[in-house]
Amino acid sequence: MESLSRMTNIEVAAILYEVADLLEIKGVRFKPQAYRRAAQAIETLPEDIGEIARKGSLDEVPGVGKSIAGKIREIVETGSLAYLSSLREELPEGVQHLTRLEGIGPKKAIALSRELGIRSVADLEAAAKAGRIRDLPGFAEKTEANILASIRVSKTAEERRLLGYILPIARDIERRLSSLPSVRRVSLAGSIRRRKETIGDVDILATSSRPEEVMEVFATLPGVSRVLARGMTKTSVVLATGVQVDLRVVEERHFGAALQYFTGSKEHNIAMRKLAIARNWRLNEYGLVDLSSGRTIAGEDEAGVYRALDLAWIEPELREDRGEVEAARAGTLPKLVGYDAIRGDLHVHTRWSEGTHSIEEMAEAARALGYEYIAICDHAEALHIARGLSPERLVDQVREIERINRAADDGFTVLSGTECNIGMDGNIDLPDSVLADLDVVVASVHSGFKQSEEEMTERVIAAMGNDHVTIIGHPTGRILLSREPYRIDLPAVFDAAAALGVAMEINAFPGRLDLSDVNARLACEHGVSFSLGSDAHNRKNLCSMEFGVATARRGWLTAADIVNTRPLSELPLILRS
Repeated sequence: MESLSRMTNIEVAAILYEVADLLEIKGVRFKPQAYRRAAQAIETLPEDIGEIARKGSLDEVPGVGKSIAGKIREIVETGSLAYLSSLREELPEGVQHLTRLEGIGPKKAIALSRELGIRSVADLEAAAKAGRIRDLPGFAEKTEANILASIRVSKTAEERRLLGYILPIARDIERRLSSLPSVRRVSLAGSIRRRKETIGDVDILATSSRPEEVMEVFATLPGVSRVLARGMTKTSVVLATGVQVDLRVVEERHFGAALQYFTGSKEHNIAMRKLAIARNWRLNEYGLVDLSSGRTIAGEDEAGVYRALDLAWIEPELREDRGEVEAARAGTLPKLVGYDAIRGDLHVHTRWSEGTHSIEEMAEAARALGYEYIAICDHAEALHIARGLSPERLVDQVREIERINRAADDGFTVLSGTECNIGMDGNIDLPDSVLADLDVVVASVHSGFKQSEEEMTERVIAAMGNDHVTIIGHPTGRILLSREPYRIDLPAVFDAAAALGVAMEINAFPGRLDLSDVNARLACEHGVSFSLGSDAHNRKNLCSMEFGVATARRGWLTAADIVNTRPLSELPLILRS
């Protein structure tokens, strides 16, 4: 039993996720969801899964039954799982890799492997470009085009990472460096400081009286797999996750200018340099300098650079050259929604459907975040893969929520809700008699993504015509680095939403961030209100709200634009009843 602590929670969860994927490829029902629930629970455990196994307490982990508990014990004891190995052997070589591409299900992957001998994504791309796929039964020329599009998306995914997964790692590095006695200032820079939805690499700036010591600590941090380059002022490393991190140590007098420069974006910096050039000044990572006298005007403090150019402070999230420099000069920048402005989460799942934790557990975690309320929005019946609730089960859940609220004595409120499905014709998969008794109704598209733009637009607008729908969930259906948005006329949807009083969701889950920042700004210009929801499936996911706020800020939104910045007493005045 000595090896119990060697497998991390993430590694154990990864094995269970793969089991779920392979069972799904084989067409097995129900079991994949069980393995995924167990994996999600293990990912979010504060305690080491090996220690839990050592204590014999696996049955206390939510979502872990007797059968899966036995497999977890095998994993933590041996570092592998014989069941997974047997599942891998049952499938043709390469099938698992192919099913990770959007639009290629198990049947298509098996057909491609057996009929054309395709074993990898590279094989698939070559076959599609050669026109060898279109003649297979169940395939067509359009299928080849969709496959090539999916491959392009997957290649982008290999080069970039989700903000929500990289930011905690970057913050940990920032924290470790800031704890060094010789470090005076340290800050994230680059796209991660601007909170872009996906990140290529991580930039960090620091000042120090002993840069060689800082570089030594940085190069030997936990998680560093190799050092690409090492010097007195810059060191680049690659983490075990594959992410490159660059650390620059700059002089104290240059820190502000360097932070502004390395935060970017490139386009924002060009606009800033143009303002400097117009005054016969030079702006770079070393400072803002008057070329006629050689005098340094600003550089130690980042805000001083903006002040010297007669600009209001521009938040990092806005620095994309989308009019922020002109607005700063005119004094018309919006007061962006604060990261602490959200009063409650309006899109939360529980183990009543595909979530990991109970209503009480999710409520307790939300209280710890300082929220006043959450809306339980478990999936409705039509989404079978997520164990969606029938009308009868949803009525039972509403009664359970009422019981929980009666027992509460701290003013925190659990709102009853649903994430129902928008059918192909725009109808909702729950009767109005049930919807009428809910506080929040999130309506989302979960299937039929290949409809034409006109069909999808009519479909979503029809759903908004239901008097009980309050929010349109993840309005473009995208999955970052995996699935492109479906085709939809967003201006038409936004006009209808504004007229009907339906809020557009900014789904804060790291893999969605939907609406995007650009679309959120467009929606705001059409007079739309917004709801921020974490789409949490476990307690840890509630913290994803930060990424939704970041997206809202990048979309120029204020607290007034977002319904759940309001106290509970004002929600009925905002959401449709």
